Amino acid sequence: MSTREAGKLPASRTVHPDTLVSSIRSGPQGADIGAIFDLSAIADLRTMPARRFRGPDRELIGLLFEQLRHSGAESGPDFLGRIAQQAAGRAPDDFTALGERVFKRGWYDRLYPEVWRLVQEHIAAGHTVVLVGTATDGQLGPAAAALGITHVLGARPEVAAGRLTGRPAGPVPYGPDKAAIVSGFATDQGVDLRRSYVYAGAAADVPLLSSGGTPTPIAPDPALAAAAAENGWSGVDVSARTAPAAVDYPRTVLGFAALLGGALFGVLCRAHTRSRRAMADALLRYGTRWPLWLCGVRLRVTGTEHARDPRPAVFLFNHQSQFDVLIVPAVLGPGVTGVGKKELIRNPIFGPLMRFVGVTFIDRSNTDRAKASLAPVIHTLRDGLSIAIAPEGTRSYTPQPGRFKKGAFHIAAQAGVPVVPVVIRNAAEVGRRDSMIARPGTVDVAILPPIDVSGWDPTDMGREVAAVRQLYLDTLREWPAGG
Repeated sequence: MSTREAGKLPASRTVHPDTLVSSIRSGPQGADIGAIFDLSAIADLRTMPARRFRGPDRELIGLLFEQLRHSGAESGPDFLGRIAQQAAGRAPDDFTALGERVFKRGWYDRLYPEVWRLVQEHIAAGHTVVLVGTATDGQLGPAAAALGITHVLGARPEVAAGRLTGRPAGPVPYGPDKAAIVSGFATDQGVDLRRSYVYAGAAADVPLLSSGGTPTPIAPDPALAAAAAENGWSGVDVSARTAPAAVDYPRTVLGFAALLGGALFGVLCRAHTRSRRAMADALLRYGTRWPLWLCGVRLRVTGTEHARDPRPAVFLFNHQSQFDVLIVPAVLGPGVTGVGKKELIRNPIFGPLMRFVGVTFIDRSNTDRAKASLAPVIHTLRDGLSIAIAPEGTRSYTPQPGRFKKGAFHIAAQAGVPVVPVVIRNAAEVGRRDSMIARPGTVDVAILPPIDVSGWDPTDMGREVAAVRQLYLDTLREWPAGG
């Protein structure tokens, strides 16, 4: 029996996330209610495989990573002591950057999407949302930012004369000390813990869970599962963050072969038209649908009428997976091209295909050059061809869309076309951010009504763009009926 299975709560003591979401929505609102998420509850860290890092900081980075794997165990505080000693003499900002690197290269894909959803519900309810853990602030901060959490309570290394001393600046947040730290924070912030929600997954956090009005174990270890059963605490169902199955690898290889075969078939079956656009549309049709089908990826779409009318338009999609480049054209159909980073033009497979369908390549390393390279997109739109673009500019690390850039909105305004939000849910579950391996599953896509940007004030575009991004958050939180 695995550790996860040994610690699993009985089915009668777990609830679906939808049940807890309903409870949060109907419960008390406002900043005096806390939502305390422990590190052990937001990510599947115990099952992370060991890994090696490269570079001059590999020893400290490896220690930061290993500490996360043991953060809920008794050895967690000992790891923090070793980290503090090894980080002595470094600038605090340099140490924080290492924590960011560990998150982005080591464990972002271990975050539970169900927990991200709970975080969004608490934020929408106006609750004071906190991430706490037996880890440094530098390790917790990137995950908190990716989840949308503003308050972080971690171990703080001592700083003197602008350098880390190698000693902690206070008690290590572990066991009763962690509960005391959270209690002190709650008092300072005017949060009533007895009416608040507390989420944790490690036995060491029984004191923390006991301090909350709604203690909720998530993926508990065996000892916490026993304590939860004894105390009558109900947990939340979350999906384990497993590696791709063995069969997913050859299936993905077949999918890429189908991409090339579908693209060639599409071009050949429309070659008699002598129309490059007709051939490009057929390339996209067969070159996206065939590989998705072979990889077991199904699309469930709502709002399809907004994909067909109006045209041309700037279609904006939130970007989390490598496979979005197949999902988006499969959903939008003919008459759409895209924008890609200039590095792709040198790709021996995707470069020629993207050039053939009219993709505009931009230099993301230089803002001025990026703006200049987007100028032809305006002519593309005026010629009647729609554009699909990710306003974040890069893939996000969680379901939380990143900050939207203004470029796509300026393009739409100058071309005199609307923007159409395309909200993608579950894409990272079939292909995680940096993975080229596809898993079978269903991806939900909601195409929202077009937005007229012609009347926007260019000097106040930031506010308008933020409102559009909020539409994505609202849609991901409350998915349209039928999806």
